[in-house]
Amino acid sequence: MAIPATHLRPGMIIKHNDQLHLVFKVEHRTPGNLRAFIQAKLRNLKSGSMFEHRFRSADSIEKVVVDEIAMDFLYADGDDYYFMNPEDFEQTVLKGSTLGDAIEYLVPNLQIKVSYHDGQAVGIELPAAVELEVVETEPGLKSATASSVTKAAKLETGLVVQVPSFINEGEKIRVDTSEGAYLSRA
Repeated sequence: MAIPATHLRPGMIIKHNDQLHLVFKVEHRTPGNLRAFIQAKLRNLKSGSMFEHRFRSADSIEKVVVDEIAMDFLYADGDDYYFMNPEDFEQTVLKGSTLGDAIEYLVPNLQIKVSYHDGQAVGIELPAAVELEVVETEPGLKSATASSVTKAAKLETGLVVQVPSFINEGEKIRVDTSEGAYLSRA
């Protein structure tokens, strides 16, 4: 299925140079007096190598149709991540190299979609936001309820995000999975 380059989104699987690639990041750029282009960060699904490629806005890109199956994340064991289909209880194991940055958002019982191509798991699609617990941050300020001052907070998965100064350790917050940014308290 061919789509224009302007319709690229993170998480899509496309065919580029006759190989499958996972789209990690997409930026639409319009420099001064030049034509607009799409800067995309891609990961080759076979070799695992990451690279950036520049597409013209008018370029036609082949989107690969994948089967998506809803699954629950169970646990991680070293570099192996275990997922279970809640309908037939069948388990799937994915390597950390296949998941990429998505491992920073995986908590037990999180419902995600695993993408399959030709019967092989090739990646996952995270929900738009996840709830994570703050495990380490500086003490909060009681008077700072509406300021734009932020501080670093380490979450239960090891992810570090900038949060408002009133957030304390032990609180649950909502994090945007596409940008890795604080959204709100949970």
